[in-house]
Amino acid sequence: MCNLLPDEETAPLTTVLHPPEPDPRSLGLVNGRFTADGKDVLEFLGNPANYPVSIRFGRHRLSSNEKLMLASMFHSLFAIGSQLSPEVGSSGIEMLETDTFKLHCFQTLTGIKFVVLADPRQAGIDSLLRKIYEIYSDFALKNPFYSLEMPIRCELFDQNLKLALEVAEKAGPFGPGS
Repeated sequence: MCNLLPDEETAPLTTVLHPPEPDPRSLGLVNGRFTADGKDVLEFLGNPANYPVSIRFGRHRLSSNEKLMLASMFHSLFAIGSQLSPEVGSSGIEMLETDTFKLHCFQTLTGIKFVVLADPRQAGIDSLLRKIYEIYSDFALKNPFYSLEMPIRCELFDQNLKLALEVAEKAGPFGPGS
């Protein structure tokens, strides 16, 4: 994408193409109080020349270690929940609900757990979990090169999983308040 800027000498008649430059009013990536290049956010916001400021909020991606830590923590809670349940033969935690998200869990007969974080208003997560299990069965377990409890490195698995998630996202949230 290019910016169309008028040439200063012949402003109404011609335009000059310039490659887009980073906006000096953009903070870039901020982690805590400092930007990625080490600038203090409060100093940046204290300078009137930086206004208007464009702010986008987002979550940082979890590292592999953070994902493993969260999965092991959930597994422990799942095991404790199934043992403490007053119901005989409890299946453990199937759903955790908060104001901002719902955590859905589907455990297969072989003990593999599939976990999905979703919007609290999102419908059809149970069918999505079963679809993910079907994709796992078809493209990971039937793959002669796949070893259990190892990362799944299969292009067909990735493509079908992505398609299933896109279909679920397009379905959108259906429920009260949507």
